[in-house]
Amino acid sequence: MGQLSGKVFAVTGASSGIGQRIAETVGSEGAHVFMCGRSADWMEASKAKIEAAGGGATIHTFDITDEAALRAFVDAAAAHGDGLDVMVNNAGLGHTNDEIADSDPAHWREMLDVNVFALLVGCQQAIRVMRSAGRPGRIVNISSTAAINRASGVYGATKHAVNAITATLRDELQDDDIRVTSLMPGVFASNFVRNMDPAIINGIAQSLGIDLSFKAGDKLPDEVQQRIISAMNKQIGDSQALADAVVYIAQQPINIGVDEIVIRPQKNLEI
Repeated sequence: MGQLSGKVFAVTGASSGIGQRIAETVGSEGAHVFMCGRSADWMEASKAKIEAAGGGATIHTFDITDEAALRAFVDAAAAHGDGLDVMVNNAGLGHTNDEIADSDPAHWREMLDVNVFALLVGCQQAIRVMRSAGRPGRIVNISSTAAINRASGVYGATKHAVNAITATLRDELQDDDIRVTSLMPGVFASNFVRNMDPAIINGIAQSLGIDLSFKAGDKLPDEVQQRIISAMNKQIGDSQALADAVVYIAQQPINIGVDEIVIRPQKNLEI
C-alpha cells in the first residue's frame, strides 16, 4: 500500500512537465489521480505508469481556460471514491523573454487567463466540493520564485497574484478543514524548457553531444531532459523534488498548514 492509498487528487496541466511528474508520483503512492491537459497521448502514457504502480488515473482533455470544463473536471474528481482530497493547480505558462514595451498584449492575456483566472476557478470549485462533502482537503497552487522577485515581468506578476490569492484563501478558510499551500519552484527542467529560446536549448543539447531539433511548443524527450539535468544539476532541478513536496504536503494532518515552500537548485539561474 502506498503512502497516499485511497486519496483522490486532481492535477491540472498534467500532460507534461511538473504536473505530469506530480500526477505520476502521487499515483505511484496509491492515489487515484484525475489528470487534465491538452495532450491525451502523453496522459495515457502516464496513466499506464500509474496503474502499473498500483494507483489509478482518469484523464480529461480540455483547454484549462474553459471554465465549464474545469469545473466539471473538479466535480468528477469529487464524485470518485470518498471525494476530492487534494487539488493541485499546476497549469501555467510564461512568456518570460518579452519586454513589456515591445511584447504582444495577447501574451499578457494568455498568461493572466491560464496562470491567474484558471487557478482561481480551480480553487473556487475545489472549495465548493470540499465544503459540500464536509470533508477535509488541501489545495496546492504551483507558483514560482518569480513571485519573490519584484522585477519579474508580467509572468512574475501573475505568480505574485498566485501568492496573493493563496494567502487570501488561507485567511478565508481558517474555520474550514481546507488548507492551502503555495509551492514556488526555481528553475526546474520543465519550466526551464518552456521559458527559454529553443536555440538555447538546442545549443545546450549540442554541447552535450545530443542531436536535437527542439522547437517552441515541443515536449523535450525524457532521456534528453535527464541528460541536461545530470550535466547542469546545480543550475537546473529535477521536478521529482516538487512532486515529493506535494506528497509531503498531502501527508500532513489537516490542522497543520504548510503555507509556502520554496524549492530551487543550488545555484540561481535567471531565465
